[in-house]
Amino acid sequence: MSDKETIETEEEVKPVVKEEIKKEETKRATKDPNVIYVGNKPPMTYVMAVITGFNMSDSDEVTLKARGRAISTAVDVAEIVRSRFFKDAKVHNLSIGTEQITPREGGNPRNVSTMEITLKKD
Repeated sequence: MSDKETIETEEEVKPVVKEEIKKEETKRATKDPNVIYVGNKPPMTYVMAVITGFNMSDSDEVTLKARGRAISTAVDVAEIVRSRFFKDAKVHNLSIGTEQITPREGGNPRNVSTMEITLKKD
């Protein structure tokens, strides 16, 4: 395979990857009542959201999603919920990953760590 052929195939793949990223962003934008996006608010705000998620929905699962600096807050929220409010809640699933974020003003993309913590009531 020559260099020219490699470049052509990479250029053909880029639009497909961009379409998949847009589809993933659309999926994330839809509001799931059992998913809590953790940001820079105080942890007790998110603890109350988890308690509400457990009490108001039919599901016995709540997922905390966080990126970057908010990951430590998400871990704190999960531990507060488990130790103080729902002693029977367990961490059902824990996943970590990296997202590539492109700045709005342009420039080089950055890698941002992500974490999802799924709590399940027994």
